[in-house]
Amino acid sequence: MHLTDTIASIATAISPEQGSIAVVRLSGDCAQNIARKIFVYGGKQIWESHRILYGKVVDPSSGRVIDECLLLLMLAPRSFTQEDVVEFHCHGGIIAVQEVLQLSLSLGARLAEPGEFTLRAFRNGRIDLLQAEAIHDLVCAKSQVAAQMAIATLQGKLGEKITQLRETCLAILADIEAHIDFADDLPELDQAAVQQQIAQVWETGQHILKTSEQGQLLRDGIKVAIIGRPNVGKSSLLNAWTRSDRAIVTDLPGTTRDIVDAYLVVRGIPVQILDTAGIRATVDQVERIGVERSLKAAHNADLVLLVIDQEIGWQEQESAIYAEVKDKPVIVVLNKSDLPTADSHTEQKVAEAGLPMVRTSALYDQGIDQLEEAILHVVGASSWQVSNLTYAINQRQKACLVRAVTALENLQATINQGLPLDFWTIDLRGAIASLGEITGQHITEDILNSIFSRFCLGK
Repeated sequence: MHLTDTIASIATAISPEQGSIAVVRLSGDCAQNIARKIFVYGGKQIWESHRILYGKVVDPSSGRVIDECLLLLMLAPRSFTQEDVVEFHCHGGIIAVQEVLQLSLSLGARLAEPGEFTLRAFRNGRIDLLQAEAIHDLVCAKSQVAAQMAIATLQGKLGEKITQLRETCLAILADIEAHIDFADDLPELDQAAVQQQIAQVWETGQHILKTSEQGQLLRDGIKVAIIGRPNVGKSSLLNAWTRSDRAIVTDLPGTTRDIVDAYLVVRGIPVQILDTAGIRATVDQVERIGVERSLKAAHNADLVLLVIDQEIGWQEQESAIYAEVKDKPVIVVLNKSDLPTADSHTEQKVAEAGLPMVRTSALYDQGIDQLEEAILHVVGASSWQVSNLTYAINQRQKACLVRAVTALENLQATINQGLPLDFWTIDLRGAIASLGEITGQHITEDILNSIFSRFCLGK
């Protein structure tokens, strides 16, 4: 990525007949010059930073009016990228906004790469790497809690913690190096105080590490497959759970032939629900394909709900289905709990398999809360409150923090072994470098490219 040229991109989603406004964004030294060539405005409007002008985008080569729009000018350094930034707020749709972009490109701008605006903000010191990743998390947030967590990181709450840990390590390193260089002029190093500081940094690092699993759940969510024999109420359960008519429900076995999915949020965790075709031996070619897709969906899911008809209970067919998915976390859902129980051995068989069980009645919307609690328990989210989660690290940040914590553990071992001060600095420098990698102070081009390639165009 080149940071000396002017980049341009459409910064909003575009599609026919969708969205009333579309934004074309330019950033770089030539942004203002390009805008002056194609934007015509009148009256007493003043061309200056942080003003909105009303006018028209005109092709200078033909004089053809492309669109009526608003222009927002933000001159460096008072912009997101800390470069000159121009935004054309055009009419929504496809044609007009594409023409404005192409006109900007023809006058010297370059099409921005994914995440390049945010990369420039990072490069120019506007944000740190944690805040850059938080922008991506905010755009991709699947729940309100995930969005709030991203905003907290964007406001610097996680960055402050990591920076404090790094600065503490830097202060310790400076003290140790001073005692190495000026041993005769300084009193003996307070080893106990150094170890206490290191222990505090290590403890805080461990606390932050514990948020990684929660963060992954809130960002990525879980995929839940509903499986079982035909006509046990899988589609009815999906409809009751999502409070919709997402799946077709009839009294005829085998109504569902393909995967039907739906999305909801359970205590801040995004959940994708897959309603599958009933699993049974069949000579019907279409139904057999549906059964194969059901098993594939179950194998790819994070959690499986094995639905059983309470009137029928656990039979040999359930044993065969469970054998297909027993390597996955499984919850038995005893559906149609409003009807009499015909099989008294079901609970015993479920207990023998060591599986959690929930009773539901999809017809009367009963047991849904208990089902959600069981799911949260299985994924390890029942013991923590997402409302109390200020921030949570992602997998890249976790890997860096693990290296930092390990370096501090090695440093403690070095001190306990009575090795000279020179050896102390080796692991301490490693911890400092790993902490700096989290916020972007020590980062390679390959890692930067990997991070920002996941961003959307125009961000």
